[in-house]
Order: sequence, then C-alpha cells, then structure tokens
Amino acid sequence: MKPARIVVREYARLTTSHVAQPSLDEAQISQTAFDWLCDLAAGFRRSGAQLLQVDGRQWLRLDSHVGVLESPCGQVIEILPKHHDEGDCEPSSRQLLCKLIASSLDLPSREVDEAGLQLFDTSLSEWVMRQFLRALEHLLKRGLRFDYQRIEEEQRFLRGQLDVVKQMRQPPGRQHCFQIRHDVFLPDRPENRLLQSALTVVCQTAQDADNWRLAHELAGMLHELPASRDISSDFRAWRNDRLMAHYHPIKPWCELILYRQMPKAVAGEYRGISLLFPMEKLFENHVARWLRGRLLPGARLTTQASRHSLCRHDGRGMFQLQPDLLIEQGARTWVLDTKWKRLDESDRQNKYDLCQADFYQLFAYGQRYQGGKGDMALIYPAWHGFTKPLPVFDFGQGLRLLVLPFDLDADELLCPGRVSLPLTDTLHVA
Repeated sequence: MKPARIVVREYARLTTSHVAQPSLDEAQISQTAFDWLCDLAAGFRRSGAQLLQVDGRQWLRLDSHVGVLESPCGQVIEILPKHHDEGDCEPSSRQLLCKLIASSLDLPSREVDEAGLQLFDTSLSEWVMRQFLRALEHLLKRGLRFDYQRIEEEQRFLRGQLDVVKQMRQPPGRQHCFQIRHDVFLPDRPENRLLQSALTVVCQTAQDADNWRLAHELAGMLHELPASRDISSDFRAWRNDRLMAHYHPIKPWCELILYRQMPKAVAGEYRGISLLFPMEKLFENHVARWLRGRLLPGARLTTQASRHSLCRHDGRGMFQLQPDLLIEQGARTWVLDTKWKRLDESDRQNKYDLCQADFYQLFAYGQRYQGGKGDMALIYPAWHGFTKPLPVFDFGQGLRLLVLPFDLDADELLCPGRVSLPLTDTLHVA
C-alpha cells in the first residue's frame, strides 16, 4: 500500500513512531522514507547544505528547506514555509510558496498573479506540473519551432544533392545506389526534445485528474517527438533569440521538472518529482524582484555584489564581502540584507532575537561599500509580532542600520519615512 501524502512546514519533526495528533509541526512517515531522508541529508551535508537534523533513532527535524519530496517507496512529503499561524495555515502557506517560486523564476507579474496562485487544494508538485502543462498548451497553439537538419544516406533514387566523392568510392555492384545528402524540416531540436522529456515525467507522475487528462492529450500531439538523450547538453543549446521568444515562458517549468534549475533538486531513478528550495534564497529573490520593480530612474540594483573584500593580504583581497542587495543612485549607495527569520518587536530584553554576527557583517559592508556613512537595512518577513521598523541602530559617524519588515501577503516594505531608498510607489510591471 502506498504511504499517504503528509504536509508539514519548516523545522517540523518527523518520526516512524505513532503520532497521536499529527500537525504541521509533527508527523509520522514510513521507515523506508525515514532511511531515505537520512541518506539524502548525508548527501546534502557533503555539498555544504543542511537538510535536516537526526534527533535519535526515530526522529528527524527538518531545516529551512521547503518544497516537495517523494521517496522511492512513494511517500510524498510536502514542506511549507513557517510563516502563517495555525488554522488556515496550510492553504495560505502553499499560496505563499507558489508565489515565491514564481518570483524566483522571474516570471512576468501577470503570470505570478494569475488564478493558479489563489488558494487551492493540491500539492506543490501538481501546481508545478499544472503551470508546465498550461504553458505547453499555449505554446502548441502558437506552433512548435522546426529546423532544417542535414541527412546523409544511401538511396536508390536521387534526392537533394549527390555526394560525388562517396559515390565514386562505391564498390562494384553497388553503383545503382546513390550517396545523397539533403535537408529535412523537422521539429527535432533541443528545446522540443526537452519538452517531450518533461511531458513524459508529468504523464508518469500526475495524480490530479485534470493534469493527467491534459498531459495525455498533449502527449498524443507530440508522440512523434524524440525525448532528450542529454538533458544538460540540450539546456545549454536552448536558444533565446527573437524567433524563440514564445518558448521563454515554458523554460523555467521545464527546468523544474527535469531537475535542472533552482537551488536544490533531488533526482532519482524512481518515478516522482522532488524539489527543494532554501527559504532564505526564495525570500531574497522575491525582495530583490520587488525592489527592482520600484526603483526610481537612474537607480540600479545589484544582487550578490562582490567588488570589495574585508582586507588585503599579499596584494590580494581576502574574505570577500557579498551583500544580498546593493542599490546605487549617482554617488549614493545603500546596502540591504535579507534574513528569513521571525523577529519579536516586543522582546527588547533578548535583542528582538537579532543575531550579533549579522550586525558585524553589516558594519563591514557599510565600511567598504558606503564609506562608513549612510543608511543600511536588514529586511525580515513581517508577521503579527513584527509589524513596524525597529528603532534605528546607530554605528556612529553617520552609519545607521534599519531593521525593516516586509509584508509578503501585501508585497510591501513597511518603512514609513524611515529610510531614503530611491523607490517609487508605482510597480514597473515586467
């Protein structure tokens, strides 16, 4: 019997023992899924990432990765952001996660805000497949891109161009066969092969009835297309010129399904879609996209700037300083960092749960990127415990740090009159 799908959120505890009252913070999984997660976590640690912590022989504690995992035994674990409170948490958190993923894929605003991001009762993997199928359906209405391919073959008739050199080398008794070459107008090109491969995965894994029906309808229309034999090579050959503009919307969904893009993707020989996203990176990408859409003319946003180092050693920079976001307008510069963490604006005794190491880091950024003066900002997600900016943190000599909340539901930086960022109130739609 296939294990049931479970839904949890960041930092939830998973166990093989019976759980009296399963919740988003505690759930039971099968023993085979437990062992598979342990092996998976070991692979993540080798690559420098933390997926979960082993708490005894029967418990696992998840980290800040979100997404969906499907084990070889069929256990599906959906991990949602820990942002909304209990009650209507599951649909709200799933909607938020879908919005952040779409924002990280840098989709146009009209696609991010479409009805597919409204509250719905389906898993994240089904949502990803739904977006891919809708994009593929729209692409087929526009038409697949064909290309000429050179064919060299031996035939008993002349077609195209005779290969004179090969023909002269024909052995006796085969002079009635012609060595010819000609061009054929075919849809066999890297982009279409990747679409076929992604559609095959969707046909095998879709559980939603509408997704399954549409996937098989589209498969019938593309049955003559070959699948990709080298996914990485075909993605590198994907063309982005003007003639391929109508392929742009489907590429990110194709990359997701074929385990090629995004921060973390788990692939296996079993059938299933597993996708993991670090919430810290999703939050950073979303804030960057929001800021970029509201910059004043002449202002420029750089993500992960790396032009300065903490010090120099033997004539070379050492300990690179790399702020998440850097805004420049003329001679003025603003350093901004994003943190996926809940702050408590009422807990002054415990320093609002701020991290001292973050302040050391921002101080170094301010010295190198802003010359030791001006405003910097730490941006955290807003929630009912953090709804307004904290009092200003003054480093002295004109360098200040502001801690600001970002409302993910309303897509708004809550900093009324606190920081002079070069932003407009109007969103520039991509």
